[in-house]
Order: sequence, then C-alpha cells, then structure tokens
Amino acid sequence: MVIGRPCSACWATLSANRAVYISRRSTLRQFSTSSFSRSHENPLGIPVRNPNPAPTLPRRGGPPLKSRIRGVKRVVVVASGKGGVGKSTVAANLALSLVQTSSLPHPPRIGLLDLDIFGPSVPKLMGLENVGDPQLSAENKLIPLQNHGIKTMSIGYLLPPNPAHDSPVVWRGMMVMKAVQQLLFDVDWTTSNEDLDVLVIDMPPGTGDVQLSLGQLVAVDGAVVVSTPQDVALVDARKGVGMFNKVSIPIIGLLLNMSHFTCSTCSTPHYLFGSATSFEKAANDLHLPILGKLSRYQYQFQVLSFNGLVGKVPLVPSVSDGGDAGRPVMVQNDLQGQEVRQVMGEVGREVWDWLGHRPISEAGTRG
Repeated sequence: MVIGRPCSACWATLSANRAVYISRRSTLRQFSTSSFSRSHENPLGIPVRNPNPAPTLPRRGGPPLKSRIRGVKRVVVVASGKGGVGKSTVAANLALSLVQTSSLPHPPRIGLLDLDIFGPSVPKLMGLENVGDPQLSAENKLIPLQNHGIKTMSIGYLLPPNPAHDSPVVWRGMMVMKAVQQLLFDVDWTTSNEDLDVLVIDMPPGTGDVQLSLGQLVAVDGAVVVSTPQDVALVDARKGVGMFNKVSIPIIGLLLNMSHFTCSTCSTPHYLFGSATSFEKAANDLHLPILGKLSRYQYQFQVLSFNGLVGKVPLVPSVSDGGDAGRPVMVQNDLQGQEVRQVMGEVGREVWDWLGHRPISEAGTRG
C-alpha cells in the first residue's frame, strides 16, 4: 500500500503540533542564580510567567480560600514547635518510607518540599548540595531536583553558589512570604503529565508566618508533629497542634524523636532527654495517636518491645552520619539502622492508611 502525502489541512495540523513540541523542548533551560533579578515581588528570581491568581477572599472578609497545588494529589506536612528535634530528618525519611510502603497500583510519585527559608536542610539530607541550579520549564516553573527516587525543591538550590554552603537568607517578612508562595505554586511537580501522589513538606520550626500562610493558602491533608521528650519541646509541640487546629489542618499523629539511647555494653535503654511519660501524657491530652518513638544512639542492634506503641526507634549514628552524607537511613542497609527503618516503615504505612480514608480535597488548583 502506498501512503500519500496528507491533505493540506492535516499537514498543517501535524506541522503545528511538531512546532509546539520543538518549542517546548527548546524552552526547557537552566535556572541561574545570577541571571534574573530579585525583588520583593520575586525574591527567588524566577522569570516572569503568567502570574498565579491572587488568593480568593470571601465576600465578607476572612482568610483566603484554600487551593490544591497543581500537580499534587496529597499534601502532608512535617512540623514541630521547637527547632532541633530532627524534623527535617524525619521528613526526608518519611518521604522515602512512603515510596517503600506504597500499595498503589503504580510506582509511587513522592515529592519533598523544603519550606524552611532561613535554614534549608533538604539539599544536604538528600545528597543534592552540589548538583547545580534547577532547570526551568517552558512555563517558567522550577523543575524539581531528584535523588533516591524523590523529587525535591528547596530555596537552598536557588542561593548563590558558595563552597561552604553558608549563604544566609537575610529577608524581612514580606519577601519570605512571597518566596513561600513561589515555592508552593511555581514548581512543576508533574512527571509525564502525571501528578505527585504525595508531597511531603518540611516546615520551619515555630508557629509563624510560614505556617500561617501554608494553612491559609493550601488544602493540606494532614500533619505529623515531631517532638523530643523534654517538656521544653513538648510545650512548643502543643502550640504547633493548636495552630494547626486553628487553620483547620488535621493532625495525623505525634512522633517522638530521640526517645532513648542503648549503649554497646548493656541492653538497658537510657532516656537521656527524659522518659516518654510527658510525651505520652501530651498525646493523651490532645487525643492524638503516637506514630513512633525515635531514639538517638545505638551501637548494637536490639529488638525492643513496642509496649503498645508503633515502635521505639533508637537514635543511631547512621541516622546522623547518613544525613550528613546525603544518604538517609531509609536507603541504607546496615544492621545498625534496621530498627529505625522498621518503625519509619510502620509510620509510612500509617500515613498511607490515613490518606486512604480521607477524600481528596475538592478545592481548586493553583500554580
């Protein structure tokens, strides 16, 4: 059979589609931290594109109407009232746990967004400190950087190059809020036009502007609140729960980090930061489930009883060393971190179960 040239109308359509395809490929380009001007309206220096619509306000005032992030099905935030409790490490390992424990019929698409403007940790934790600037899509949206099967975005990728990785962000509140909106809505999370199944957001500590902006602008499916056993950390964790309640973000559960230390010569747990009694009381007072207990150092692997909790995870050197090397404990296979992986895997399954019992928000998308 001889196939002739298409008719003029079909040929015009094919040529137009080919031109669009070539145009899209040619417009994918590298973002440069020095090429684009920064301002109060554009603190990240992203080239101007069709602007996102302003958050919609109800007729009689009140907070903006929440939106879903374009290209994202579910949003889970990892937060803490107090800094230094291991929240970013938990967020990175939770994202990896969601990949490993998914029962979806397709390979899970998981993202990790770092919303800590002043102290971004995701680039180091995920081994992406020296990979260069992210690319820009044809729509001038940031393309996430990927490692360990997780798509990530952080302001740490957008700071001027610095061998010591210590470039500070010295911004006032309005620029911070605009940068948060850009990280939320100016990132292209899709893969071959497929949305992310879950976006894990690593929040900064406290209950300030970033948390309030996220709670007012984004339809969040649930929050994991991380704390250590000390009362000084639990006080702020309670404040974090109260803040999420005020902005109508449901709490998936509390996670206890650095619960105990097991030395190499005995099997007795040492509660270096206090017992878990205060934490368990706080969870009971707040009517929230305990997702796990993460402890600090352990030099020999030992199976501990769960005592009615999801688990007690020792704080092991491989958690800290692996994070510094860009290899979170969930992608390691050493015996030392086995119990950590076991409990974080259980936490991942609990988060999937939580999401499976909640309908996807019907809010409109933005981005």
